[in-house]
Amino acid sequence: MTLNVRVSGALSDFVAANVSDAGAYDNVSEYVRDLIRRDKERVEADHFARLKAELTRAFAAQDSSYQTLDAETVIARNRRP
Repeated sequence: MTLNVRVSGALSDFVAANVSDAGAYDNVSEYVRDLIRRDKERVEADHFARLKAELTRAFAAQDSSYQTLDAETVIARNRRP
């Protein structure tokens, strides 16, 4: 996949500072790929944190609060954001 992105002003200056001999990246493509990887990791960590919170609540609940659910109900519930 090829992406074309235009940045100007402060964003352009920021990218230029990170892509140079003194910057952390050799070229803009390397910088953008790293940003995408980091964003992917952030999204995955957020999903894991939500799952962990849900499991923590579930395991802390009293047995009497549990209810029987079929697979379709669970799948439908988990499709919601």
